[in-house]
Amino acid sequence: MNTTLGSGFVALGLAASLLGVLTIIHGLATGSQRSLLRIQWFVLIVGIAAVGQFAVMENALITRDFTVAFVAEHGSYRTPALFNFATLWSALEGSILLWVLILVGYLVLVFLRFRKRVTDPVVTWALLTLFVICLFFFLLLAGPAFPFHEFNPWPGYDGPGPNPLLQNHVLMAFHPPVLYLGYVGFSVPFAFAIALLVTRRHGEGWLTEARRWTLTAWGCLTVGILLGAWWSYEVLGWGGYWGWDPVENASLLPWLTGTAYLHSVMVQEQKGMLRVWNLSLLCSTFALTILGTFITRSGVLDSVHAFTESGIGPMFLAFFTLVVVSVLALIILRGDDIRTEGSIDTPISRTGAFLTNNLLFAGFAFVVLLGTVFPLIVEAINGNRISVGNPYFVSMTMPIGFLLLFLMAIAPALPWGKAGGEVLSKRLWWPGVFGTLVTVAGVLLGARGWTTTLAIGLAGFAIGGAARPLILAVRSRGFAGLFGRSSGGMVVHIGVAIIAVALAVSSAFVRQTEFRFSAVGDSAVFAGHQLVFQGNAVVEKEEKIETQVKVAIDGKIFTPSINIFPFSGQPIGTPSTRSTWKDDVQLSVLKIPENEDDSTVVRITVQPLVWWIWVGGGVMALGAMMSAVPSRRRNRDSEEAFANEVTI
Repeated sequence: MNTTLGSGFVALGLAASLLGVLTIIHGLATGSQRSLLRIQWFVLIVGIAAVGQFAVMENALITRDFTVAFVAEHGSYRTPALFNFATLWSALEGSILLWVLILVGYLVLVFLRFRKRVTDPVVTWALLTLFVICLFFFLLLAGPAFPFHEFNPWPGYDGPGPNPLLQNHVLMAFHPPVLYLGYVGFSVPFAFAIALLVTRRHGEGWLTEARRWTLTAWGCLTVGILLGAWWSYEVLGWGGYWGWDPVENASLLPWLTGTAYLHSVMVQEQKGMLRVWNLSLLCSTFALTILGTFITRSGVLDSVHAFTESGIGPMFLAFFTLVVVSVLALIILRGDDIRTEGSIDTPISRTGAFLTNNLLFAGFAFVVLLGTVFPLIVEAINGNRISVGNPYFVSMTMPIGFLLLFLMAIAPALPWGKAGGEVLSKRLWWPGVFGTLVTVAGVLLGARGWTTTLAIGLAGFAIGGAARPLILAVRSRGFAGLFGRSSGGMVVHIGVAIIAVALAVSSAFVRQTEFRFSAVGDSAVFAGHQLVFQGNAVVEKEEKIETQVKVAIDGKIFTPSINIFPFSGQPIGTPSTRSTWKDDVQLSVLKIPENEDDSTVVRITVQPLVWWIWVGGGVMALGAMMSAVPSRRRNRDSEEAFANEVTI
């Protein structure tokens, strides 16, 4: 039943997407508004198909319907309810179902937002682009990622459940959906960029819409990346939260270009410059989401986060190529029509700072992209498989990060035009004092090394630079001054600065060692913490068998464990972590005794300020939400500007 229903919804979505594309093309070619008004029915049908196929698969997982091959391969009666629900996106086919659900959700939201303007060329071309993207993903579901194959289970059959690593932390249920909301969300500003290039629109009214959709996607991607870092930190057991893994890099790349766009679009609004560059950034961001999905799901690169090798890779690579070629062709053909003649009055201005900011973000993205795809290039040339390690990424990105922190500090103080020395010195005085005090405090508290000290000082300078306009906004407009793009952006800057300090300190001053305990009561001291071995215990659960190691650290019991899942012979470790504002103490099991003479081996990791990474991420998310709530006057002006633009 579920296989039949699911297959029907896939076919329905594929047909509705194709008919939607053809209907819009017919309406554009003939000028028939009647055809364009029919788009609403295809939006409705695609929405029903996306929700239907997702619901059918979840129903199959919840009821353990092993006649569905996907459930037979990844479901199990032993899997707890939350992880059973999240099993859908734990494997390739189900992850595409989630992707399509979110993509179609964005399509529906765009249609509802512009339902009274669907006949306008900009909106029509944007909807056409989104329908083409939907068509591609439904083709995946109907082809190499078809999720509703049949299976004939024997009596008493029970599946293996999802990958044991994916059942080790509750963030499995939240990290992928939030990350997808960001990844897929960049489809909307990409669609508007394509529409603007095709229709040769010159006005700036579209910026409000493109910026809002970009900000929404960027905010979700930011939270998704941080949730992924938190998940890695909680389950891998070596004290790391970012390893420059190819899949991690794949999510960082569109974040970098999306961040660059959110900065440079302000130059376009103020000076009418960078139209082609901003459209290129939006298109590049979407293209990088497709490239990242190819890396994640093709199996071409080794990664602890990647899906298994599949036949889906060639289709993603072909679609990525189509996107890049189409965008380049449109920019070559239409670029001159929308290019402006604006110029920078002086490099020492906010315009100059934003342009430098964009160059740095572009350089950052290039460095990460090169390090990520270089192994593919080498393998294509000589067949050798290599990997690019952390030293490359750290050495290449650290100088760029320092420069970005410096720009974050001075840009809010710079005017859009020429900056006078007296004005700058007045505006930068208190941020400079605050940065100096933070640096001195860091040194007094034990910061050593030029990189750590510089990171602390620049972060303090950046926080001071962001706090100044926030204080002025509150003085001018009260509590309402905290909301809007400018104030929200400053809050995001504060979050970034907090994360920068936490990353620098936690990575520079991490302390780690191993202890071997043979008998209950064995003790040790490390980094000022007292460890006392309390013994081992075996806990049998329906889905796994846990061998817990009990160690008292400063009187608090830590219970890291080694887990054995029935269908996996590989032991999976689960660390135990205590987080405080000052430092984190993490204990993980390296070896459990196999006989009476064996010892228990544990690894203890002590890292300062890790907690502040997650705090900084929360501040960034708060800033993104504050940025999405413009003042009432600005919102009304923007709405009128866009309405005038799309009805010309």
